Amino acid sequence: MVQTPVYYPFFDVIKNNNRKLVTNELLYVNGHYEMDFNALESEIDGKTKMLILCNPHNPVGRVWSKTELKKLGEICLRKGIIVVSDEIHSDIVYSESKHTPFASISNDLAEISITCMAPSKTFNIAGLETSLTIIPNNELRKSFEGRLYDQLSLKLGNIFGIYATEAAYRHGKEWLDELLDYLEDNRNFAIEYINDNIPGVKPVRPEGTYLMWLDFRELGLSDKELQRLMIHKAGIALTHGPVFGKGGEGFQRLNFACPRTLLKRGLKMIERAVKELKDD
Repeated sequence: MVQTPVYYPFFDVIKNNNRKLVTNELLYVNGHYEMDFNALESEIDGKTKMLILCNPHNPVGRVWSKTELKKLGEICLRKGIIVVSDEIHSDIVYSESKHTPFASISNDLAEISITCMAPSKTFNIAGLETSLTIIPNNELRKSFEGRLYDQLSLKLGNIFGIYATEAAYRHGKEWLDELLDYLEDNRNFAIEYINDNIPGVKPVRPEGTYLMWLDFRELGLSDKELQRLMIHKAGIALTHGPVFGKGGEGFQRLNFACPRTLLKRGLKMIERAVKELKDD
């Protein structure tokens, strides 16, 4: 089970391992996303064995609260569900929010958890392909090491990635603090600019990640028309909302981890395309 709209490679990983994809769509309420716990309970059946949690969530930017995670965990405990918690954006959380690792909530939840993390988003070293997995439950960890390591060739690390990861976490705090300040200012700038200058587009305020989920539905365009507008009129290649699954229709994802000048230029290009559309 995944909670859509969500990071789309999850879909391929599930299908490529001959498993059935089950979706639990998030609730979009007054510009804010919430988990639909009632639907979650009803959508879990006897064949459902695992839930992939995205925290902080890509693309909607939620940093799930401890209360939300605890409620999710209680359902998964009761239903016998393993939680794979993708926490790759956990270092990129803004001043008003706090990341809670799913496995830290209780010993019971730790026992059903597999936490996936990496330095790649935080320190921009994705090309070194180094990540880490935390599995407190001995039986789960043995199963993971015994089969998946060989099946997916996960044992083949590289020395550059290992040393870069150690260096980043030992010596990168000052750099990360400055990065978070810059990203938060970029986030606030983008939200203010869109609200003031691009009618018909509503930004979803991210609590974490460097990604912003943009709601274009007021423009009344189909997804193909919206994609053409962004690429051919605005000259901007945002990530197309429908690829994130159910609930992604009418949305686009913006990456604001860039120099302010580039962000402003891109927003102006979107502004021009949207205003030309309205003039037509």
